[in-house]
Amino acid sequence: MTGKTPLYNRLSEHDKLDRSSFHTPGHKCAGFFPENLLRLDYTELPDTDALYEASGVILESEKLLSQLFGTKRSLISAGGCSLAIQAMMKTARDRGEKILCVRNAHRSAVNAMALLGIEPVWLTPQGNNGYTCRADPNEIEALLKMHADISACYITSPSYYGELSDIASIAEVCHQYDTLLLVDNAHGSHLAFMKENQHPITLGADMSACSLHKTMPVLTGGAALNIGNEALCENAKSAMSLFGSTSPSYIIMSSVDLCIDYMLSGSGKADYLRCEEKVTELKSLAGEKGIIQPEGVCDPLRLTLNTACAGIVGEEKQTAYFASHGIDCEFCDGENAVLIFTPFNSERDFERVRNVIESMSVSHKKSEQFFMPYIPKKVLSLREAILSPSETVSLSEAAGRIAADTACPCPPGVPVVMPGERIDETAAQILTTHGVKELTIIS
Repeated sequence: MTGKTPLYNRLSEHDKLDRSSFHTPGHKCAGFFPENLLRLDYTELPDTDALYEASGVILESEKLLSQLFGTKRSLISAGGCSLAIQAMMKTARDRGEKILCVRNAHRSAVNAMALLGIEPVWLTPQGNNGYTCRADPNEIEALLKMHADISACYITSPSYYGELSDIASIAEVCHQYDTLLLVDNAHGSHLAFMKENQHPITLGADMSACSLHKTMPVLTGGAALNIGNEALCENAKSAMSLFGSTSPSYIIMSSVDLCIDYMLSGSGKADYLRCEEKVTELKSLAGEKGIIQPEGVCDPLRLTLNTACAGIVGEEKQTAYFASHGIDCEFCDGENAVLIFTPFNSERDFERVRNVIESMSVSHKKSEQFFMPYIPKKVLSLREAILSPSETVSLSEAAGRIAADTACPCPPGVPVVMPGERIDETAAQILTTHGVKELTIIS
């Protein structure tokens, strides 16, 4: 051994910092998994089954996964939520080339649409108090009336800030127009186990992509494609195999297995309900301090704090502030800090968050910066734009050119420009306001 292991060394050094993890993965490196898990890095053998031809033990696990989430069928992904999203897009493409897509879509969804030749009908999510990531049922219905050939509606809920869209109402609208509802539920696998079950499948979605590892005790890369529509079950596995690796990790799949057992045993749900109570108390404490948080129905296990109202502005300053309290956040966008809780956070972890909330003194109004709901003119299809030669240039040089990639300021996590759209004066102005300096454009 040479000792030249830069990634391993850095991870080991970070582990020694002894920070409280309020980021993914949900197991928080807290010792949930058995010690022999690393010894089980096997492959497809006569007695270990195969993911895309599952007929033995993997099929048994997937049936238990379906039982856990109350679905018509659930499929394990060792390729993260991205693989489940890609499979949902293939399912939509089988019904037609056009889908209604809310613009806070994950990059994997945009790329899948490009590869599959899907034409998106874009919808900008509505906002409140500076957070702009909810889909509106009335706007969805208006677009479905305008475009009779839309095969599916694709939304993201929860948003990165924890906002939950009205899935039940959106599902009702979609099904009225014979349209599938597909939900990127990457950050919301745990919603099925809260005091109020708000999982998309429970609320009427046809399919949901659930990134189990984000909020459940599953190794990074472990996810699920959950199906609530019987008609979509038969071809779902082949849709996943189109994009998935032929060498899925058996360790990741085994971690999903262990998580299923933990949750079905009853102790898992009890742990998650206790965690929900603790996070609710922290949200109340932040509210009493006057710290701005997203309004409306939100993820019970996600805490989004607007630090700008306490004068803590800028990603570096935010990160340093939380680090000084022994905390690693999921995300800091310059104005807001996002923290993800699970039952694997210790009492010390919760105490550290209480201390940081108590230490914040609200003395500023929230930034007046906001996201303008704007969709530039489409010049090329997603597929044409993404597969074209491209280059990265300064924003000033990009004006008037055609985007080859998404330009997504944070906040709010909604792309101002999608691949194939022209970067006009209005788009350039919005991007400048949000501090974007470079763009990838078609050469």
